Amino acid sequence: MMAVFEKGERLRHIGHLDIQRAMQRALRRSGMPVKYSQGFNPHILVTFASALSTGAWGKKELMDVTLREDVAPETFLQAMNAALPPDMQLSFCRTLEDQHPALMAQVAAADYTMTLTDDDAARKCAESVEGFLAQETIMEMRKTKSGLKECDIRPLIHHLAVEGNQIHAVLTLRETTSCKPDMLVRALCRFAGCEVPRFLTVRNGLLGENAQGELTALETL
Repeated sequence: MMAVFEKGERLRHIGHLDIQRAMQRALRRSGMPVKYSQGFNPHILVTFASALSTGAWGKKELMDVTLREDVAPETFLQAMNAALPPDMQLSFCRTLEDQHPALMAQVAAADYTMTLTDDDAARKCAESVEGFLAQETIMEMRKTKSGLKECDIRPLIHHLAVEGNQIHAVLTLRETTSCKPDMLVRALCRFAGCEVPRFLTVRNGLLGENAQGELTALETL
């Protein structure tokens, strides 16, 4: 069963492992016929499409739950929402075939909104977007297991716009390469000639590629 859920704004400082534990407890409380792994320490078979960074909140996070028997999506939705807190409610679910690709492998990009707390910085960023995107390369530092490395994030920016104090962006998010919101904001502020202000990040949704290679909402694939 694939399900779309919210990690509400009040939960933005809760880490991914705690979200996983909360969802597993809710699955047990819901009474749904969940399937467990084999071995000495069996656990519920649930996977998440993409971990959300601590400090960010998400409107449409995705998970895949393996069930022992068929359950109607409406039944699963109602049972889970009765067991979940208000800030982690499910908004949609549907049955997936066994041969359906893993959600994590399908993620290609994410839609973000970053709300800046500094109006002057937001104005400078808005004025700089066109020139920023006109660059052939945009170098930024990325954290890796072996330390900080410089990378070109220009090919990873699919969409960028600034409205008021909000930066709207669609950024590549893959297992092998990605552009995180903080990388984009740092690079844009540096180009705009302003200090990086405090900002709140919300992930509006996860995107995959359809048969035509176009980015589309992952839950529809």
